[in-house]
Amino acid sequence: MASEPPLLTMSGITKAFPGVRALDGVDLDVHSGEVHCLLGQNGAGKSTLIKVLAGAHQPDTGTIRWRGEPVTLRSPSAAMRLGIATIYQELDLVEHLSVAENVHLGHEPTTTGFIVRGKAARASTARLLHRLGHPEIDPARRVGQLSAAQQQIVSMARALSHDVRLIVMDEPSAALDPDEVDNLFRIVGDLTADGVAVVHISHRLEEIRRIGDRVTVLKDGRAVAGGLPAKETPTREVVALMTGRNVEHVFPPRPAETPAGQPVLEVRRLARKGEFEPLDLTVGPGEIVGLAGLVGSGRSEILETIYGARRPTAGQVLVSGSPLRPGNVRAAVRAGIGLAPEERKAQALLMLESVTHNVSVSSLSRFAHAGWIDRGAERAAAHEAIRELSLRPDNPSVRVRTLSGGNQQKAVLARWLLRGCRVLLLDEPTRGVDVGARAELYAVVRRLATEGVAVLLVSSELPEVLGLADRVLVLREGRVVHEAPARELDERRVLDLVMADSPVASEGSPAS
Repeated sequence: MASEPPLLTMSGITKAFPGVRALDGVDLDVHSGEVHCLLGQNGAGKSTLIKVLAGAHQPDTGTIRWRGEPVTLRSPSAAMRLGIATIYQELDLVEHLSVAENVHLGHEPTTTGFIVRGKAARASTARLLHRLGHPEIDPARRVGQLSAAQQQIVSMARALSHDVRLIVMDEPSAALDPDEVDNLFRIVGDLTADGVAVVHISHRLEEIRRIGDRVTVLKDGRAVAGGLPAKETPTREVVALMTGRNVEHVFPPRPAETPAGQPVLEVRRLARKGEFEPLDLTVGPGEIVGLAGLVGSGRSEILETIYGARRPTAGQVLVSGSPLRPGNVRAAVRAGIGLAPEERKAQALLMLESVTHNVSVSSLSRFAHAGWIDRGAERAAAHEAIRELSLRPDNPSVRVRTLSGGNQQKAVLARWLLRGCRVLLLDEPTRGVDVGARAELYAVVRRLATEGVAVLLVSSELPEVLGLADRVLVLREGRVVHEAPARELDERRVLDLVMADSPVASEGSPAS
């Protein structure tokens, strides 16, 4: 592979925006049939580089060669015509259109009279979906009715509907469960076997070793390493290149003993028909409890029901012994419950507002006097909260949309810190967050726990649940099948428990 001339060569790419130099002389070469992994912390320049490659940004200086010839990618359509397709983390599908209409959007099969041939589009889409291992997806179905994993398959089918030779995948596994990730990687293997090149961007370093051939690492807009062998380069070396420091311990140490005391959060026979079965759990002061299970096992629904965003069909939630009014978010917040939801941009943050407003929005009554908001007090309190969490930049006036993923999550946590919550519900707390920022977020969560906050954690990443939680409840198909201290579990044991065909998983009642 390496002896052949590169399919793509980017040399000396620079790109500046007002006040920031996003790319500073970046080089990247990609060969046909390889998986080239692009790594770096949030803000390192990965997104800008792939937008240059996709034709969405024009470089200030530098050259791009495609199959040895210099090219200018003036638009995404120009890149696509060459055979370069980009699948972004936030999929750009049109939800009210069908699968076939999305796959062929912009290059619909037509008759000589320019009438779209819908039957031909559906047949072509069906062939692509079969190639991708998903013949069950109906080409006539509306995209908005599909799961996140199915929508990603549709995006890949759209890329393959062109004569694509290079696919850029930005965090493709972020919203997938383990089975779906396995299928994705099977598809990647099939594509590279056909000579298609893949540029893979992920914060999950274990994926790099699993499917990557070579690695390029970006830091502060520069390529600090290029073409490293993915499977042979030690993880510690990759992390040091990304962060500029050695990260010896990602997870903060657990306390020797969980602080004693009455439970802060109690869930008694809580259930939602069709989502999860009657559930009992407790979280004590200073304790972090993890919920482990596949996507669809009821994890997020449990958190949202505790928070009052969903109304239970049975059971109750108590905070410090006092029952909450079911299905009432305001009552939950007043009782001291805070939620950092899975989709922080859509469900938690006001993207066009300042950090101050995002942090203070749940505590505005604290700053209200005679019908007026004391803006000075609001800004001071927000600044103190973001300072405690080391949010960067340390400026409460900036718009939250300008922050990295890790700092946006810190803004959500700062909201509940300011509110003084006693129960913190975390749903996928580090999705889209780089390894350095993850370590900081883990330290923040552990610190809040040491201050007496009860934490209930949901994550698709088993190392995160096992490394951060004190105690773990394993879910399968809406019910708890096992409960144990985190130090007594490992990834293989948990996977055995959550898989439906596992003899262990079918034992019946939870074990403690």
